[in-house]
Amino acid sequence: MNAVLATAADCFHCGLPVPPGGRWSVAIDGAARPMCCPGCEAVAQTIVDIGQSAYYQTRSAFAASASGAELVPPELHLYDNADALFQLDEDSCEATLAVEGIRCAACVWLIERRLARLPGVQAANLNVATERLYVRWSKALCRPGDILQAVREVGYAAYPYDAVRHGEQLRAAAKTLGRQLFVAALSMMQVMMYAVPAYLAEDGTLDDNMAGLMRWASLLLTLPAICYSAQPFFKGAWASLRARALGMDVPVALGIAAAFFGSVVATWTGEGEVYFDSATMFIFLLLCSRYLELLARRKAASALERLQHALPASAARLDGYPDSHAVSVVPAAALAAGDIILVKPGEAIAADAVIVDGSTAIDMSLLTGESAAQRRHAGEEVPGGAINASNAVLLRVSRPARDSTLSDLLKLIERAGMGKPQIAQWADRAASWFVAGLLLFALASFAFWYWHDAARAWPIAIAVLVVSCPCALSLATPSALAAATDRLLGRGVLIVQPHVLETLHRASHVVFDKTGTLTLGKPVVRRVDALDAMPRGWCLQVAAALEAGSAHPLARAVVEAAAADATGQAPDWRAEAVEELPGQGLEGSLHGRRYRLGSAAFVAELAGVSPDAGLTDGAGMTPVYLGAEGKWLARLLLSDALRADAAAVVEHCRAAGKCVVLLSGDHDALTQAVAAELHIDIACGECLPDEKLAFVQKLQATGAVVAMVGDGINDAAVLRAADVSFAMGSGAALAQAHADTVLLSGQLSSVVEAARTATQTMRVIRQNLAWATLYNVLAIPAAALGYLNPWLSGLGMALSSAVVIANALRLRRN
Repeated sequence: MNAVLATAADCFHCGLPVPPGGRWSVAIDGAARPMCCPGCEAVAQTIVDIGQSAYYQTRSAFAASASGAELVPPELHLYDNADALFQLDEDSCEATLAVEGIRCAACVWLIERRLARLPGVQAANLNVATERLYVRWSKALCRPGDILQAVREVGYAAYPYDAVRHGEQLRAAAKTLGRQLFVAALSMMQVMMYAVPAYLAEDGTLDDNMAGLMRWASLLLTLPAICYSAQPFFKGAWASLRARALGMDVPVALGIAAAFFGSVVATWTGEGEVYFDSATMFIFLLLCSRYLELLARRKAASALERLQHALPASAARLDGYPDSHAVSVVPAAALAAGDIILVKPGEAIAADAVIVDGSTAIDMSLLTGESAAQRRHAGEEVPGGAINASNAVLLRVSRPARDSTLSDLLKLIERAGMGKPQIAQWADRAASWFVAGLLLFALASFAFWYWHDAARAWPIAIAVLVVSCPCALSLATPSALAAATDRLLGRGVLIVQPHVLETLHRASHVVFDKTGTLTLGKPVVRRVDALDAMPRGWCLQVAAALEAGSAHPLARAVVEAAAADATGQAPDWRAEAVEELPGQGLEGSLHGRRYRLGSAAFVAELAGVSPDAGLTDGAGMTPVYLGAEGKWLARLLLSDALRADAAAVVEHCRAAGKCVVLLSGDHDALTQAVAAELHIDIACGECLPDEKLAFVQKLQATGAVVAMVGDGINDAAVLRAADVSFAMGSGAALAQAHADTVLLSGQLSSVVEAARTATQTMRVIRQNLAWATLYNVLAIPAAALGYLNPWLSGLGMALSSAVVIANALRLRRN
């Protein structure tokens, strides 16, 4: 086949003329090719991204215009050759797509319903806040092109998600909506100038010729609002009807059309009322509400978008290090393990890496929610996506960008918010039935008034259609959930499953793991008991000198305790001739004197018979003894330290009326000691993973709603079985998290933040649903009885949606 050529003034993709001022283009075969619209640009860019740019060299005809939703471009099936990009396992594929044109929850329902009927589609979830569609399908029954085509058939454009392109699309949508809002406002103001004299001259002082002239002028001024500003409503209604569904745009479009065409007939015949002012005001108010909704959705998705943009597109690589420090800029995706990269102050780290030269402060606020920068030195790891906050450093890449901590986090985020909790599903079903009932009620109202008072039938039917738009009902739940999710993510809590807030609010039991959850997961020196007249600080420094060269966890705890002890002697003492006996302890010389540190039996061989005094009250802790020739010096008690916020978290759960349980695989004595310190009544030690699982299932069998908090690795089974679960997030373990929620901050107090947010969110959702229901219960009968005219109905509808969105956005500020 021969390639098809386009002139410089035509779209390279579809061949249509490029409009004046059009700046859309795509780099194809090394040259910038003009495009006629954002739709053609998106499709062409994606064709290039998946490696199918040869399509433009071999095509025999132009593609269909990407702006025409009713046409199905054949190039969509080029995605069928890109299964490897979407591979999940041997049988299934998955993808995250960006969807253009999402207006409300009805759009979500329409797209999900269409994809559910597509053979081979196993799951389809669309997030209204982020406009991202997660799809999983069978390779044998479905192709990527089929999915994109199905979405296009119901009036929307979809393409593989790209953060930069999606951000540009959101900005373009906001600009288009802003222009439509401006035109509607201009038309409304001009039409009102002609409508006001008619209202003031109801006593007949305005002659018929002047009244007719004003009507025709109003008609001409209303046309821009109808033909341009009202496009979103007409397109949405048409897409719903083509899909044999009743979306929220259907009553809106009918109300606008009824008001306009009824007024056109009245203007042509010179008889009856005109509603040009009501129609333009209705369009303006609806667009105001929709613009507010768009801003709310963008704010709700802001934390997710910041994470999507966190990884840099390029990195400065030192190919000849250490012989050469010459820098070459390479794509971040090209980095491999072992590469040396230079990261300057203020730059983002392109991949997980280890510092090889220099030290700096690292800002990890996007990853963990922690605002304070953390110091990192040579030999320490830094995660991809963190920001270098102070000094330039050289790093050795440990994992490529696609496997970095941030990439693992983004994989979880792509799943987050895709599903819907039960209360949201109920609201969606109620909204769809509400539209059907509304249309029947409007028809009945028209019939009644046509029989009772024909002159009032038309305006009353319009008022019923306008006043009862179910936007508020459908926005009540998703707007609140999106705002709450954004708030929690900004504080280091990633909600992965949709039911978390709803279930956490109902939880009756909170089950904690011990090691790594309530405790830090590493030993610390809890107490130093002096057994001689020597100061405790001096004994601690001697012990640290003996342990300085050991890699044992207990040794590290002793050294760290000595370094933090403000009352001790010089921390740089060095013991000589140190010898370590596995399982017993260490022996060495310091200042010409022999010391031993270890078990009581080992130290007794040097220090003599163990004294009785001072050796009690050490239950639940590991004792380490220090002695010299003929003398016992000290006992160090070590244990896994409690997290600083553990007591406050447990107390909050108890104060909220929840039963707190501690399950641990550690020794029962240690478990009971921690339980006693935290005032936990139910504690079980030496629990194997299957015993933890059985315990939780037994609670659930009695009707309990169980929230489980664990480390996300060893507790996978019980985390999955709990009604709602939290995993302490850290590093690469993010990718294996089996919990419903990941505590990216690593702070146990984030559980309290999630619980408070869950309570506030459910309160806001109930308030929104109550308001939407109350409004419709009062407004619809009032409109049907003739107490509300069309323009007042439009004002009420817009205000009801604005109240719901504003109430939901409060969750982001609390």
